[in-house]
Order: sequence, then structure tokens, then C-alpha cells
Amino acid sequence: MSRVTGERTRAEDGIKKDYQSIGYYLAWLQWMFKHIKNLFVLPLTWLFLIALSLLLYILSHLPRTFSGRYYHFLARFWCRIFVKGLDVDLRLIRKNAQPLPEQFILIANHPSALEDFAIPALFDIYPLAKAEVRDWYVLGRISDYAGTIYVARGSASSRQAAKIALSEAVNSGKNVVIFPEGGCKGPRIFEKFHTGAFDIALSTGVPILPVFLQYIDQQAFVWHQESLVKKLWQIFNADNNLVNYYVFDAIDPAGFEDRASFTEHVHSLYLEWQAQYLDDL
Repeated sequence: MSRVTGERTRAEDGIKKDYQSIGYYLAWLQWMFKHIKNLFVLPLTWLFLIALSLLLYILSHLPRTFSGRYYHFLARFWCRIFVKGLDVDLRLIRKNAQPLPEQFILIANHPSALEDFAIPALFDIYPLAKAEVRDWYVLGRISDYAGTIYVARGSASSRQAAKIALSEAVNSGKNVVIFPEGGCKGPRIFEKFHTGAFDIALSTGVPILPVFLQYIDQQAFVWHQESLVKKLWQIFNADNNLVNYYVFDAIDPAGFEDRASFTEHVHSLYLEWQAQYLDDL
């Protein structure tokens, strides 16, 4: 009996070693693939991105009447190429049981700088951005011409103007994105959401589309006090470049009496998703 047990143990040890060898081999292949991609594919991606940026910059000098869906499409395509240039493995994970509505107000948590590029890469939306983005060289002009709505976060009048502009965009049939935390608040869901997105949903009847953002390498992706350039460099050098964007069923504003209850309900959903997708990282 002991001899049989010993043989079984040796067999199990052999299987474990085989699995370890396979794991080391797969890790080596992954390392090789990444370095080959960095050596050959990424330089070509960045050359194409520079050429596309120049084209968009030149087109942005045309009169505003020449801007339109074509430029919006090109700007979204630029975002997709930029995310690839950062070597980010961006994945859209559909948790919705119902088809997405034709029009929506997309909301998301906002831990990183990447979502400013990754959300337009995945969704046909017009973003809301801080006023400083408009002053970014080249990118600011492109984003402005593409229809970005700006807000000065310290200005109540600017926030009201942005809310009016967002409402007008929604009423014209556009999809918009709003970060209800009010800015980058760190890796965890902020203690409360601003009510602006939910107020617009109630007044227009357009549903809220919640998207939960999960960054596996939080140290590299979460935006604290770094400059944008430094943060993007950290993202490029992340140990784990996997990024998951979870999209859930749209939420009909007709089910809520006021913006406070609507906001509180959606905030509670984000806390549940945080426990599910962030607490174990």
C-alpha cells in the first residue's frame, strides 16, 4: 500500500513539474511576444498616429461648419490607435442582458487618465472634459474641433454652462459621457456622485448607461498628482496592461422620482461592482 502511495505521489509531483514547465514556457513566450511587438509593431503604430494627428490638426483649422460626423469618427479612430500605442490590452466586457439603447448618457468611474481616450475608442460619445484640456497643444485643438464640451471645475457658472451644453447635445440626439465622481478621485469609488448626469437623464428621458472601469495594475494606471505625460509613460510601462471596461444594462430614468434617489441608486450599484471587481486586486 505504501509503495502504491509513493508511486502516486511521484506521479503527482511529475505532473506538477510539467505544469510548471508549461507555465514558464508560456511566460517566456509572452515576454518574447511583447518585446517583438515593442520592437517592430509599436514604432509603426506611433508613426501612423503622428501622421493621423497631423491630418486632424490641419483639418481643425477649417471653419467650424466643416466639422461633422466624419471628424468625430476620425477623432475616435485616433483614440483607438493611441490606446494601442500605449500597449494597453483594452477589453469591453458586456454584462448587459438587454441590447444597448440607440441613445444614452454614459457614466463611469474615473480613476485614470486613460478613460479620456479609451471610452471614445469604444463608444460613440461626445465627452465632457476639464477646461485645461482645450489648451493642450495639438490634442486640445483636435478635441475642441471634435465637439468636446468643457467645464472649469472650480466655477459654478462654467458647470452650469456645461450642463446646458450637455442637455442641448442630448436633445440633439448625441450620446455624451459624464464622470459623476467629478474628477479622478483615486482607485476607489468616491463617497458620493454629483447629480448632473442624472438630472439631465430625468429632464430628457434618455437612459443612463453605466460602465465600470477595472485596471488590473492600479499602481501604474491610477492618476494621482503626476503630469499627464508621466502618467501615460507609467501606463505604457505597466507590468499588467489588461484593462476591463464592464458595460451593464441601461437604467431608465422613468423609474425614479427625483435626481437624489436616482443618483443614490446608481452609486450603490458602483459600490457593489467595486466589491466584485476591485476588492480582490
